[in-house]
Amino acid sequence: MVNCKQSSLIWLLAALLSGCASVTNLPPPETSTDGTYQALTTPIITLGDTQEHLSTGFPLHDNDSAIDAYVEVAQRPPEQALFGRRLMEWVLHNHAEEPFLHLGDVMDLSCRIEADRMNKIFKAALQTGAILPGNHDGLMFGIYAYGILSKNGTGKVIPEVDHWNKACMRGAGLDDTKHKTDNEAISKRDFIALYIAQHQKDSRVKPQLDQPRPNGRQTISWRSSDPMAFLSGIEAELIDGNLYANSYIAQRLKLPRALGSTRDTIIIGLDTNQAGLAVDVMDTLLGHSPGDLGKINPDQITAISKWVNEAKIRGDIVIFAGHHNWLSINLASRALLFNTMSQLDHPLVYLSAHTHTGFWASHKNVTGRPVLELNTSSLSDWPLAYRRISFAYDEVKNRILVKGDLMPRGVAPTLTDADLLAAWNSQTCGKLASVPLDKIQNEDKSLVKLQRDSRGSLFEWMVSWLTPVCPSCEEPLYQHALSYQREMLQTLLQVGRDLDIKTHQLNQVKLPGFCGSKGLADCAKSLLNEKPTDFKSSTDLFRRTASLVANLNDHLDDLTTPDAKNYMTCRAVQAAKIDYDLIDNEISEHRREKQRRKNSFFIIEASVGMN
Repeated sequence: MVNCKQSSLIWLLAALLSGCASVTNLPPPETSTDGTYQALTTPIITLGDTQEHLSTGFPLHDNDSAIDAYVEVAQRPPEQALFGRRLMEWVLHNHAEEPFLHLGDVMDLSCRIEADRMNKIFKAALQTGAILPGNHDGLMFGIYAYGILSKNGTGKVIPEVDHWNKACMRGAGLDDTKHKTDNEAISKRDFIALYIAQHQKDSRVKPQLDQPRPNGRQTISWRSSDPMAFLSGIEAELIDGNLYANSYIAQRLKLPRALGSTRDTIIIGLDTNQAGLAVDVMDTLLGHSPGDLGKINPDQITAISKWVNEAKIRGDIVIFAGHHNWLSINLASRALLFNTMSQLDHPLVYLSAHTHTGFWASHKNVTGRPVLELNTSSLSDWPLAYRRISFAYDEVKNRILVKGDLMPRGVAPTLTDADLLAAWNSQTCGKLASVPLDKIQNEDKSLVKLQRDSRGSLFEWMVSWLTPVCPSCEEPLYQHALSYQREMLQTLLQVGRDLDIKTHQLNQVKLPGFCGSKGLADCAKSLLNEKPTDFKSSTDLFRRTASLVANLNDHLDDLTTPDAKNYMTCRAVQAAKIDYDLIDNEISEHRREKQRRKNSFFIIEASVGMN
């Protein structure tokens, strides 16, 4: 019999193995653009893997800095946890006239506060858009499908679920009851329900969507009455209990027509995360975590078939999209999907994310029919990038041309990592009125190095993990977590100095009660200078530090001046690139520019025919 802790270790090791997997040696796309192509659509923006991460909850072994020394990226630089969401905000703000498609992994740990923070940005966006579920949107760290409402027969929540919920408690201060509920973690069903509820409140959505129920099984089938609507259809199945990961939402998106186009172009946005009950035994033995391997059940295939059949009758072009890259969808699901796709008499295109590296590839089914894939890279790890995509069609040759500008870009297309960094720098850091780039780079180099140097050892982590459950056994974990909180606190103090603490009202943030009569700077410095002497004082200091960091992090969402937005976006970019440059693990070779170049990362257009 395997006990809970041994079982969790098996799961984590499986996750680590899958985390080491890389996307290499992909079949190249056809880059020929010969033909008479008629533009089908105006551009849309695709982005993905923003992975907003709550870092101030109770610490977890799964996110410990010791793992980060061996598996990138278990723990990202503190700047990503504080400023990373501003990258998505910047993208949406700078393409306000173009619809967006988020290809999944909005969240990281899958916490309610992560969803709330990202929802603020989506609600402030001026353009219409859609979000596909990623494996991190409803699974813990994207790899654990723990039943949030599960009981172990005694009426108590099982330990793994309790850990997940505690990790999602914003600010670990014991006096904060607002964020200490039993419903801080978000399941797959919760994610879909929250997403539909936001569209249900949107007056532009006609007819109004059904209100998702808080629990129980629910089927939602909706079609827009607006012929110009971007989000034009939803098919969803909400399932709670242990099978919540079988929930799905499929979306029909109608792209804006290009001038002169005579047919519509539809994107069918798939939910590739029907992970089921945790993970199949065979997947575990093969080293696959439930989130790393995509899965689409027959019920979803049946639901989208009516859209495919309608498009075939109307002569529409259908593009498919999902979070997982094509080869990360399990073979059975791929076969089901291809069978549906192959009913169309035009070439096949698939848009994806998940890999964090980005690429173009051409996959062939056993029939020899190709599928052109464009994989959008991450906005949480380098290479930080997104795509500006449009489609064209050659009626005579029956070929589709996909244009996918690598963004951001300067006057000329982005052809190297240096070009990509230069584009970010000129369009964010270069617009700062108060802080020079070299000052930001020096701050971020120091912080990223500090974060990496303070990581524990894997041996220490394994000993802590395998020891019997007891408070003092968690001491190394809390020590590492405290180091990370201190690094974030130092980053926040830099924000005050760089942007002026009074101008941006950081000095007016409500401080936790333990600060007493001290101001922000004095309270923060006293926490940074305090030396814990035992496990109790170490955990207490961690909780107080996390509580202050959480308060300040919330305030960052209220900074709306252009200078503050550019500053935070700039720092997220610099930290990601610096962290990437410091990686020396062989397992990360798939992220290197040389390998990405082999996988056509810098290509900006490709075409596909029928065979």
